[in-house]
Order: sequence, then structure tokens, then C-alpha cells
Amino acid sequence: MSTATTPPSDYRILVPRDWFRVDLTHERWRRQLKTFVDKESAGSGVPAEVARSIWTTLRNTAEVGVAQGALEFFLKTESPGGSALPASLLISLAQTPRGLAPEADEFARALAQRMGPDAAVDVIELPVGRTVRVITKTTMDFHVHMPGGVGYLHLAFSTPLSGTEGPMGELCDAIAHSLRWV
Repeated sequence: MSTATTPPSDYRILVPRDWFRVDLTHERWRRQLKTFVDKESAGSGVPAEVARSIWTTLRNTAEVGVAQGALEFFLKTESPGGSALPASLLISLAQTPRGLAPEADEFARALAQRMGPDAAVDVIELPVGRTVRVITKTTMDFHVHMPGGVGYLHLAFSTPLSGTEGPMGELCDAIAHSLRWV
């Protein structure tokens, strides 16, 4: 277990079992993602072009994430029949040389300027430490400052159908609060 000055070797997070996990650290992630889309659209009457569109959007999200240090991608269908983009959690690691990661307050100010007035940016305390939280109507991001000043773990939730207010937003917040360093 890490201390305030020792970088963690890993993390643990509790995600409900009905969220589909795609491991982005292995080359088979595209096949895992395709399995999710096929499973959700099978027998639901979703037109093939809608399933292809969802696949393309999720694949593009994962590819950009992998290029930026993404580790895991969790998906949860919110609509009966899988005809809309699912809720998702993309976990990424943004490492910096030890001691060069900006403090949470400084990082929050920079994000607030970049995000503009449509985003609520604040600094909160999670059990694992100070965290910059950014909330819009359909996204909820947690930038968790890693012990030892070695960067941030980014939890990027997207809830395109239900939005961040209400039960899905509360679930995303609870998932973020379950994060632990190991």
C-alpha cells in the first residue's frame, strides 16, 4: 500500500458486475469491444448501421484513450435494446516525472479555464486523496492526484443517455469513491 510520498504500484476500483470490462493494455481489446456491441445488439432489433455506428464511436474512443495512456474501458448499456451509446468509464494514467505533477488546486484552475462555463470544476477529497472533479451534463471526470507526485489517474465517466444528475451520476460518484491504491 502506498503512503503520501510513495507512488502506488496499482489501483483497485469497484465497478458493478453488469458493466462490461475491456482491458486496453492487451491487443485483444478490439475483439472485446466488438463482443460487447454484438451482445448488446443481438436480438434487439437494432439496425446494423446503428450497431456499426456505436462500434465505431466506442472503437475511436478507445483508440484515442490508448494513445493517451488508457488502461481500462467499462461499458453499461442504459437503453433497452442497446440502440444508444452506453454509459462508460475510461481509466487512464497520466504519469509525470516525480514531483512535477501540478497540485490539485493549480490543476483545477487550469481545467476550469480550458473547460469554460458549461463545466463545474472543483477539488474534492476522495479516500485516496485530493481529486479534481469536472462535471458537465453528460460527463463526470475525476483526476486523482497520485501519491509521490507522479501524475494523475483519470476516471472519465460518460453518461450520454441519463446525464450526470440522478442515479447514474450518483453511481459514477460512488465508483470514484471506491478507488484505492495498492
